[in-house]
Amino acid sequence: MPVTSERYAIGLARAFGGAIIFGIPLLMTMEMWSLGFSMGRGRLLLLMVFTLAVLVGLSYFSGFEKTFSLKEDAMDAFAAFGVGVITSAVLLVVLAVITFDMTWSEIVGRVALQSVPASIGAMLGRKQLGDEQDMDAEEERKREAGYGGELFLMVAGALFLAFNMAPTEEMILIAFQMTPWHVLALGVLSILLLHVFVYSIGFSGQESRPEGGTFLTTFLHFTLAGYGVALLVSFYVLWSFGRTDGVSVAEIANMLVVLGFPASLGAATARLVV
Repeated sequence: MPVTSERYAIGLARAFGGAIIFGIPLLMTMEMWSLGFSMGRGRLLLLMVFTLAVLVGLSYFSGFEKTFSLKEDAMDAFAAFGVGVITSAVLLVVLAVITFDMTWSEIVGRVALQSVPASIGAMLGRKQLGDEQDMDAEEERKREAGYGGELFLMVAGALFLAFNMAPTEEMILIAFQMTPWHVLALGVLSILLLHVFVYSIGFSGQESRPEGGTFLTTFLHFTLAGYGVALLVSFYVLWSFGRTDGVSVAEIANMLVVLGFPASLGAATARLVV
């Protein structure tokens, strides 16, 4: 077997491992089963298209093997999505979440929705289960990607964590019981933790303050931008799941700040996870 084919096969095996590890929490979450049946098909299709776009970007940074063109990144993305679909379908059948007396629409909906986190896990399998040579190549590409690449990684990191929290009823409950002061405090805490995690603690793979940059420029260009990304991702995920339908602006704002907390942590630790 050629070396490239062998490396791709190893990457594919890691993809299945990543799909299982990162997908299993939501595969065993009742709200996800329900959403797979009730979620609007237009929103589900849009979510899958958005996920594929994110997977193409992730392939550039940490795909199954090093890629050299958009076509190769797209092929990696479809492979990861295929792994997510297969993993989700098999596990949902094994867990008796899908039975053959269900309607075709319900089966497809549940598999399609669960394939989103599973496919992201599949793409991240190489990052989390890869070797040092893979990691060095990824870090080089992240440096070459510049500011736009940093923002994309924040989107991917925010989506990674927000998607795991958004389907649960606890997001709505927490938002409902919080006062404006709680919301303000959580928003400030999210911003502070995002900045501290990225630029102060010094996690492996995380950023140092850009050379010549002041605290203010760093705070505006990375920390506040990262929190903005986290809120946008949170809103999109909440909208996809219908959490914003028929809800007042104040309640939506509360839910955004609540979901923005894990999303901002995902954005902050994106270079570790992605």
